[in-house]
Amino acid sequence: MPPTTHALSSSRDAVPSTASRPLRRLALAWAGFLLLMLAIDRLGLDFRLADALYRLQGDGWTLKQHVLLETWLHRGGRNFSQWMGGGVVLLLLVSLVAQPLHHWRRPLLYLFLAVAGSTLAVSSVKHLVPMECPWDLARYGGDWSFVGLLTRRPAGMPDTACFPAGHASAGYAWIALYFCLRQVRPRLRWLGLAVGLGLGVLFGATQQLRGAHFLSHDLWTLMLCWTISAVLASRLLQTSTPDITVTPHVTENVPNA
Repeated sequence: MPPTTHALSSSRDAVPSTASRPLRRLALAWAGFLLLMLAIDRLGLDFRLADALYRLQGDGWTLKQHVLLETWLHRGGRNFSQWMGGGVVLLLLVSLVAQPLHHWRRPLLYLFLAVAGSTLAVSSVKHLVPMECPWDLARYGGDWSFVGLLTRRPAGMPDTACFPAGHASAGYAWIALYFCLRQVRPRLRWLGLAVGLGLGVLFGATQQLRGAHFLSHDLWTLMLCWTISAVLASRLLQTSTPDITVTPHVTENVPNA
């Protein structure tokens, strides 16, 4: 086979592998995440952490209505995330008419769709999958016994929308900032990731202290938000691809002396 044909064949073979790389990473991430959830369940880490927080508050969720947690970090945090979303919409509209912001249009559109899609997905799952908050359980002064995620619920037990963590999604949804900034300001992408993770951890910890969620609820929210952001980024944002141009190999026949 001529060298040129071999180079062309190798370059073509590399394209599907590169294209399928994000899907393989996503599948591996979900496999690792499900193993982590299994470990948390087997070790009882949800209840161990909730027990510790409950005891620290004097065997009661005394911080449930604390002004810092309920007013500032719960209600205020939700409003802050909504104001951030409004800012993204405003910038997107400005980019439609301002030529200097032309290159921001698609990243801003992606950011809006990723944040909205993440919060909508978490909210939808919350209303489809019934699960109790810690404060609902008899173990923590509530009225009901714990029913697992895949366990059939007893007749007459009310449906409660506590899974996954809705308030944490107001923070974790902004993980999309990483992918947005990677497109237009690569040096700031880690700052964007820190904003999303930081807000998610803050809002999630707020609700755990109030007795509204278990640790695993927040982790499921994080995984859902990251998945939606990553999938939309692979579809809407440009990614760097290897150069597959073919350079012919020229061989010279040197006569034997």
